[in-house]
Amino acid sequence: MHNAILKCGLKEQNDSRFVDSIEKEAYVWCEKDWKHDDHEHAHHRAQLTFVEEGYQYFHIDQKIYLVPQYHVIWIPSGKAHRITSEAKTVNLMVFLFKTVFNDDFYKNVQVFAVPPVLKEMLLYASKWNQLVKEDEEQDVFFKAILKSLPNFCKESSYLEIPVPADARLIPVCTYINSNFKYSLDPDALAEKAQMSVRSLQRIFKNETGITLQKYLQLVRILKSIELIDTKQYTLSQIAYMTGYQSLSAFTASYFAIMKSKPKVKKNS
Repeated sequence: MHNAILKCGLKEQNDSRFVDSIEKEAYVWCEKDWKHDDHEHAHHRAQLTFVEEGYQYFHIDQKIYLVPQYHVIWIPSGKAHRITSEAKTVNLMVFLFKTVFNDDFYKNVQVFAVPPVLKEMLLYASKWNQLVKEDEEQDVFFKAILKSLPNFCKESSYLEIPVPADARLIPVCTYINSNFKYSLDPDALAEKAQMSVRSLQRIFKNETGITLQKYLQLVRILKSIELIDTKQYTLSQIAYMTGYQSLSAFTASYFAIMKSKPKVKKNS
């Protein structure tokens, strides 16, 4: 057996297969300055990841979910996922649960902003970091977190970018991902997909559930979040860098997707 890699607190032996040698019902794994690889993996524990600093992208089921700072993502047991991030520093807390309550909430991927009370609970839970022996307080506390998640979530739909399964659309997405500063040119995109503009618009909407214009908007907002994270630019600069004609147009677009106004974080 070659050296196992730790991922989400579990030992990976080979081919994204995991050895869950931990008997406990639930445990937490805190990681400062998280380094991830680019492999898809799955495990037989449900996962709650809290992004304490930075942001992460989770690639799951033909979708890319953005999980910014002070947000959590819930991933059901057995669901394959892959993680990427361009953030300078990523601090994560990963909670892993063997069993969950019988509620539809736990069967689907969920991403939501962490309300203050949940944030305090998650941070308090860090005192059990990587503790594998039984602990009664921890057991009760983690159950309380788990039980309250559906109430904390309240149907918050966060930024998720659909990835089409139809291979003809991949060059279209790749092109928009690289040229998001510019307005859409439907003719050029149709040529890339080798279909008519009307077919492209119809098939793209069927595949992703959104229009090309909406896809462009999502990509621009995603890029703006990466630029905000660098702390190198003003919001006006970021607006122009992501293809908006004015700061107000950018702010309105950002608010429509993220339900909050963009803010440049100062270097601490």
